[in-house]
Amino acid sequence: MASTKEYRDYILEQLSLVPEVTCRPMMGEFLLYADGVLFGGIYDDRLLVKKASSNGEFGKSEVLPYEGAKKMYLVDEVDDKERLKVIVEGTIKDLLKHISDRQ
Repeated sequence: MASTKEYRDYILEQLSLVPEVTCRPMMGEFLLYADGVLFGGIYDDRLLVKKASSNGEFGKSEVLPYEGAKKMYLVDEVDDKERLKVIVEGTIKDLLKHISDRQ
């Protein structure tokens, strides 16, 4: 099942507290970026973020975005913009650190 544009628009509105979030369509789903980093996506009308050390503390369920992919964390409290900001910004920070450490 592909994600709807209505759900994409809702998630982008909920992420409005996170600076510079962009979205790219990909095979019926949507990839989410900030600071040039892919931090998550919208898959089957679910918001998923990449696994990172900071977001592991939130006790999120691990799910597959699609068959053959790495597990990601399901963010189910998308109605809470402040909580969403904390989760996403922590994820981005960890991913940027990981990229920096590899260089």
